[in-house]
Amino acid sequence: MNNTAFKISGQIIDVVNSRIFRGTIEIEGKNIINIIEDDNDVEQIIMPGFVDSHIHIESSLLVPTEFARLAVTHGTVASVSDPHEIANVLGIDGVKYMIDAGKKSPFKFYFGAPSCVPATAFETSGATLDSVAVDELLSMNDIKYLGEMMNYPGVLFDDNEVIKKIVSAKRHDKPIDGHAPLLSGKDLKKYCNAGISTDHECSNLQEAKEKIGLGMKIQIREGSAANNFNSLIPLIKEFPNDIMFCSDDLHPHELIFGHINKLVKKAISLEYNTLDIIKAATLTPVKHYNLEVGLLQKNDPADFIVIDNLNDFNILKTYIDGNLVAENNRSLIAPANVDSINNFSAEKVLIKDFRISDENKNVKIIDVINGELLTEQVIGRPKCVNNNLVSDINKDILKIAVINRYEKKKIALGFIRNFGLKKGAIASSIAHDSHNIVVIGCSDEEMARAANMIIKSKGGLVTWSYNKHIHIPLPIAGLMTYENGYKIAADYRLLVLLAKELGSELNDPFMTMGFMSLLVIPKLKLSDKGLFDCEKFQLTSLFS
Repeated sequence: MNNTAFKISGQIIDVVNSRIFRGTIEIEGKNIINIIEDDNDVEQIIMPGFVDSHIHIESSLLVPTEFARLAVTHGTVASVSDPHEIANVLGIDGVKYMIDAGKKSPFKFYFGAPSCVPATAFETSGATLDSVAVDELLSMNDIKYLGEMMNYPGVLFDDNEVIKKIVSAKRHDKPIDGHAPLLSGKDLKKYCNAGISTDHECSNLQEAKEKIGLGMKIQIREGSAANNFNSLIPLIKEFPNDIMFCSDDLHPHELIFGHINKLVKKAISLEYNTLDIIKAATLTPVKHYNLEVGLLQKNDPADFIVIDNLNDFNILKTYIDGNLVAENNRSLIAPANVDSINNFSAEKVLIKDFRISDENKNVKIIDVINGELLTEQVIGRPKCVNNNLVSDINKDILKIAVINRYEKKKIALGFIRNFGLKKGAIASSIAHDSHNIVVIGCSDEEMARAANMIIKSKGGLVTWSYNKHIHIPLPIAGLMTYENGYKIAADYRLLVLLAKELGSELNDPFMTMGFMSLLVIPKLKLSDKGLFDCEKFQLTSLFS
């Protein structure tokens, strides 16, 4: 892409000075060299480009270059990206892979130093980032912040390694992201006083207001698994300077239809203040994370978008560093070649590996909530066949397994409710945050077949039944593919559609399944080491 000198006129949204005026912007090279207020009659609006304030690029299933090609069509020019997914698989090499891949795109990727790799000591990851490794990352100019501090017990109990990471971030003068669902009272106060300045895990107004009162910025999230927009958007009226928008995790079949622009448009339709809304999508993340992203000021980088009007909010053009990168929903960023990298050692599993011997007791069951990462715990009795506890589709109690992908270990087994499958199985090598293989199915045989497809391809997503299966290989860390983003989006839609044909009524069964081993989100989860009580923060017996 070549920078040229040009002018563009219309209504200009100056979010820094909270005003809208008619004017002409002069661009030369990568920067805005002048902004002239005038009486032009051009019927278009020029405004800063959007910033996703918290996302894991890996969740899109796409390498950074392909993610960028899709995101710019929706007016996104930058992202604050926590690469802890790939870091759990490959450590520092994984983080550097994302940085290097991101530099092959004009899109502005800003990566953090993952703070919790692994997220807990109760799971097996492919790598560990200790305080020395985190300090090495934070010393890099390419690293903008300390990634979400999921280990809130470590903060509360002054864990030595956790404190060293926080001190390192402060020494490098870089913000610290938070992750503290349902934390409140004195515990929350201590967590915030440690210097943690954001949270994207709020699910209600009371929780969010308490955190804002302690100095936190709240990221309103609208992603593929968790959607808190409706609950939290009233905050923008009372706390316009403390709100940001994010997606957290966004699968490709949703990314092709919208990104941060969806949250902006939705908030405008609810008649919240336009400038406050745009501030949350642009100014606030740029200032909080000290990003080199333009805000339509003289001498700023020429990062901006052109829309038709504030009602329809159709994005006509996206510019980054003075280059036109998208026009009329068409990406102008060329595909880029990227290297492959992985860490996958799992071997073929057998049907007998999924057997759970009956102890004539009830079991603890993970109870899924559609659209939430939170789960509940219920007590129930699965079906027993030949002294083997099996899935009971009539009660919607299905078997779930987590298979260690890094070393050969006994499969961890449990039960889950509200997934809805009536036949078949689904499996994935995306299982936050350690990314072992997770599989849910209606029988031990179906689970084994689905899991073995993942193992054979060394990563991927599978919906499997005796009549039909769909398989998306993910050769890069078992998390991503270098395939065309639009093709993967189409494939993913078919993958989810088949899962729904097999009975699942969840919005996105794969995204939900991927969080069933995330031990830092209450209440009951399953890691490769066994069933985990997230409230007591300890492994627990399957049997009640």
